[in-house]
Amino acid sequence: MSVGPLQLLLIVLIIVLLFGTKKIGNIGSDLGKAIRDFKKGMSGDDDKDDAGKSDSSEQLKADEPKPSADAKRESEKSSRDSSGH
Repeated sequence: MSVGPLQLLLIVLIIVLLFGTKKIGNIGSDLGKAIRDFKKGMSGDDDKDDAGKSDSSEQLKADEPKPSADAKRESEKSSRDSSGH
């Protein structure tokens, strides 16, 4: 039993609907970085990694999602409701 192009298309469509395109892009990017780091570790190029570690932690902070204005308003509203104002 082989998987045809229609079945592959259906599988990809289901994955995109479940995870969303942004998350799939992030997963692919993270997987690429992990493979690159693994190859560097296997070849012994750890000297260059020391300078890159601080950059990657800064990039991780930049990649964190910022709360939307609606979320801020909701949190302010709930804090006002709980304080009795």
